[in-house]
Amino acid sequence: MGYIQRLESYKEDMLKTLGETIAIPSVNSDPVRTPDGEVYPYGKAVQDALVHMLKVGEEMGFEAYNDENYAGHLEWKAEGGSDGYYGIVCHLDVMPEGSGWEREPFVMTDGGDGYVYGRGVSDDKGPTVACLYALKALKEEGIVPKHNIRMVFGLDEESGDSSALHYLENLGHPIAGFTPDGDFPLVNGEMGILVFELHQKFKNKAGKDDLRLTRLEGGTRHNAVPAFAKAVIAGSKAEYDLITDRARLYTEETGYRLTAKKQGTSLVIESEGVAAHGAHPWLGLNAVSILMDFLGRIGFASEELNDFIAFYNEHIGFRLAGEEMGCRFEDKASGPLIFNVGIANINEDLATVSVNIRYPVSYTAENVLEGIEETLGQNRIGIVTRMIQEPIYFPLDDPYVIRMIDAYQKETGDTSSRPSVSGGGSYAKFFDNIMAFGALFPEEENTMHQADEKLSKESFMRMARIYADAIYSICCE
Repeated sequence: MGYIQRLESYKEDMLKTLGETIAIPSVNSDPVRTPDGEVYPYGKAVQDALVHMLKVGEEMGFEAYNDENYAGHLEWKAEGGSDGYYGIVCHLDVMPEGSGWEREPFVMTDGGDGYVYGRGVSDDKGPTVACLYALKALKEEGIVPKHNIRMVFGLDEESGDSSALHYLENLGHPIAGFTPDGDFPLVNGEMGILVFELHQKFKNKAGKDDLRLTRLEGGTRHNAVPAFAKAVIAGSKAEYDLITDRARLYTEETGYRLTAKKQGTSLVIESEGVAAHGAHPWLGLNAVSILMDFLGRIGFASEELNDFIAFYNEHIGFRLAGEEMGCRFEDKASGPLIFNVGIANINEDLATVSVNIRYPVSYTAENVLEGIEETLGQNRIGIVTRMIQEPIYFPLDDPYVIRMIDAYQKETGDTSSRPSVSGGGSYAKFFDNIMAFGALFPEEENTMHQADEKLSKESFMRMARIYADAIYSICCE
């Protein structure tokens, strides 16, 4: 029959399996300890996703391994054994659903437009299921791999690194491989990632009868563009009326969605943006920046607060390349640095803004931090570094690069699209000799991390065929 023909016969089973995985709301949460003492490090839902995927793969004849509930894998062993393994490194955790959905996020919905919808269909459950069935087609065709092949399932890719690090410490790095968590034809490099927080303590408190910002909150993850932000203001009725009128005029002037409404003794101001992945903030609209822009037009009693808001608007605002923060770097392979504010929390004592930066492959985190610290200068704003992931890059003549591109071109006929350096941070940052290989096609809309995340059913099958060809070329010929 041939493995490609086998894949085509699996289409309905593939969609069924994908629907089952979408129905598990595997958003990372606090650890859970069961009555018998077992620990689920990332919460019950993520654990359920791992158990489900291992069960599906085991029923296909692959060997299942659970790495102490921190990760897991399915293994297809080479005849006679293998000194190492070829890794297909996926993740089963997903981003929180966020707001703005027109469909149930954790029910896979056929839109009747050629797409299925649900949180995780494109990042990363759809590509994961495509890879699993690609392996199944090769195996059932009687093909025997030259190396052990493992589908590795990480469980906290969207929020941390402990899953990958635990797995690597216990089971080691692959000989080579890919993660289906990027773009086609291939991501042969990934920009460095720097996550930090800007902090300022407010020493001088406003009086209780003064106009005060008592609370501001927006965003849930540093690597996502916040779609919603809220500020709570305390003051007089006359001040509330004036601010409410200004909010209406601001919306008319800018087109941004901003509302002001009295709640109890406070005035609540809410801004609505558009969610997007922090690696592609231009696809979204930052609700925190909308709110800060508006608050900059209000004079609060605290000059320290006013100064912090002014600094934000002058140096960050809606800019996405760090141009006013002293860190606008660029190189030919990567393009410009990417600057995203993911979370903001302000109260009467402290302001905290969490920033996620993607910096070009020819620069270092130290280069970026030097520029930012110089911009902060004598301000009372401090900086706390939370994460650094150095960039990676594979040359175009790398043999694995060549074979993966060949598999893509064989399926699509597209010879004009070229490998790229991504602002995204995938498991390629942690696993040696891994590159992000699909699953977003060049012509497709990127809805990862967004409301109504979607996946083309045609693309679902195309990616499975590409993965099958690449695995065969690299591991089986």
